[in-house]
Amino acid sequence: MEALLLLLLAAGAHACGNPSYPPYMTRVVNGIDARPYSWPWQISLEVDRGSYYSHTCGGSLIESSWVLTAGHCIQSGWSYRVVLGEYDRDVPEGPEETIDAAKIFIHPQWNPNCLACGNDIALIKLSKPATLSDKVKPACIPPAGDIFENNYPCYVTGWGRLYTNGPLPSKLQQALLPIVDHQTCQQSDWWGNNVKTTMVCAGGYEKSGCNGDSGGPLNCQGADGLWYAYGVVSFGSAWGCNTLKKPTVFTRVSAFNSWIDSTMANN
Repeated sequence: MEALLLLLLAAGAHACGNPSYPPYMTRVVNGIDARPYSWPWQISLEVDRGSYYSHTCGGSLIESSWVLTAGHCIQSGWSYRVVLGEYDRDVPEGPEETIDAAKIFIHPQWNPNCLACGNDIALIKLSKPATLSDKVKPACIPPAGDIFENNYPCYVTGWGRLYTNGPLPSKLQQALLPIVDHQTCQQSDWWGNNVKTTMVCAGGYEKSGCNGDSGGPLNCQGADGLWYAYGVVSFGSAWGCNTLKKPTVFTRVSAFNSWIDSTMANN
């Protein structure tokens, strides 16, 4: 009985969407250094450049062996690996764990020549399960069809460029990106018909996702207090990373529950 209790306590400690180090709940809209390990599902997706690996996208650990990212982050014929427990990419800090991507599943309806067509989502099966700890935990997946209301406060996280054509930061960044509802985002002076119902917009004011944030999560805290990977960074404005009425567009994860569940169950 005691062993079972300890096992249940251990499982609860690594339950989804429950960081050991609560994130800064700041209303600041321009990006700030995140609290270390407060987004413990955030991963750095690295691509093999031949003699070295380099950061190319973000992603979210959703189970110990599975990572969620964007379809456009994956190029055929390239090799990828995932870095978990990362905070400052310039400094070895101890919790980092690097695991090769064993299999990659891109949504079958993803069209690399048409970002606005949607389905920009991919799953990576790791070559071995991640070591879960207080600094590495999975995000929760929102229930199917779940939609957060307009102006709901969510956060984008990643190591993307600090501003248009700017530098890549060494430390994980976070920025408040309030949800923009579909009715607003599909207006002609916003994103118009480029936004599908399987997408979610957030931001469109002072701050947005930028190059290098692709594939990373839009983190939204549910009424249950848990954090959900509600979106996957898909695309932004060609005029720059912080463009009025051109919020960052995310793949809405709650539109793809059946594909996520069946892919993981069958592999």
